[in-house]
Amino acid sequence: MTRRQLPKWSELQPLLQPKPLRLDPTARRLEDALTVADLRRVAKRRTPRSVFDYTDGAAEGEVTLRRARRLFRDLELRPSVLHDVSHVDTTTQYLGRPSALPFGFAPTGFTRMMHHEGERAVVRVAERHGIPYALSTMGTTSIEDVAAAAPDARKWFQLYVWKDRAAGEDLMARAKEAGYEALMLTVDVPVAGARLRDARNGFSIPPALTLKTVVDAGMHPAWWMNLLTTEPLQFASLSSWGGTVADLLDKLFDPTMTIADLEWLRASWDGPLIIKGVQTVEDARRVTDAGADAVVLSNHGGRQLDKAPVPLRLLPDVVEAVGDRTEVWVDTGITHGSDVVAALALGARATLVGRAYLYGLMAGGERGVDRTVQILQREVRRTMALLGVNDVASLGPQHVRLP
Repeated sequence: MTRRQLPKWSELQPLLQPKPLRLDPTARRLEDALTVADLRRVAKRRTPRSVFDYTDGAAEGEVTLRRARRLFRDLELRPSVLHDVSHVDTTTQYLGRPSALPFGFAPTGFTRMMHHEGERAVVRVAERHGIPYALSTMGTTSIEDVAAAAPDARKWFQLYVWKDRAAGEDLMARAKEAGYEALMLTVDVPVAGARLRDARNGFSIPPALTLKTVVDAGMHPAWWMNLLTTEPLQFASLSSWGGTVADLLDKLFDPTMTIADLEWLRASWDGPLIIKGVQTVEDARRVTDAGADAVVLSNHGGRQLDKAPVPLRLLPDVVEAVGDRTEVWVDTGITHGSDVVAALALGARATLVGRAYLYGLMAGGERGVDRTVQILQREVRRTMALLGVNDVASLGPQHVRLP
């Protein structure tokens, strides 16, 4: 028979430790977010639907994005046991220079649309954590202002080739003058993809005031207040624009560009050149032969051609074809630290994340981006330790099996 007794206060006290009260609502939200998926849920609550959908959505039926995420979800990680993993080193290299973590911040357009702190917040987080940040041609903070916000960050400038080549030359000159380390040429946007969520939401830059947006404003007053009381939302590299994103891309971008035009690019930019948007082994060879210092396997986060190749699936073949001549990076679908580790194991030199940090930005500004890095860093370290490796160089194809 069980003997019962009243507990003493000294026995109860350790069990009754209240959780510290957080008066700061942003701090509370971010502390409760344990994954990027948690940050996504917060972002969805805190931003207007058209803004969230612009970030979250992809092209047409969004098959490409779902396939990329499904591959990361369904792959098998293969641990090796009985190794000393008391210290895990996450350092890797981009363009021959060390990065504290094996992921960097991909270029994203319209970043101040997601949160008024925008690109300045993102680059400051990159600086603190010792990872690279790529500023988009379609950014909403100028090349010079981003450089001033984080003078010690590793900064790259992402370029779309415009029909007005002189404008592109001017942007490259400004980036070089401001101390940007590398140029990232995005090559998968000869025309705009069909982003149906944006079309259905009437998404435009700047936001158009319709009955729908006015109603949405009532549901997201903080977002609208920040938009209306800070510097006007506009493209930093354009004088002005009013219209849809697709209209803008089709008006500005040059669909006639070919591999031969890289010679024009090299005449204006003598630093490291990254080619982003490669989706076949054959194209990886072509841009490597043309002098790319790094190749990013990417389908633009599924935002251009629906049913395009999944970069992770393509990765081993590209590494085998050109990995001895150029760095091979990968993006699209990365939402967890184990995704980063799997890509490294399959041969990627490094990875880029985009939506992940934008969810953090929408959830809590600069602190939200910082929370994204904390989450991914913790997941990378834990996954490496559980796989039995203590540095990035020890990861290999023996640690992952694709379905």
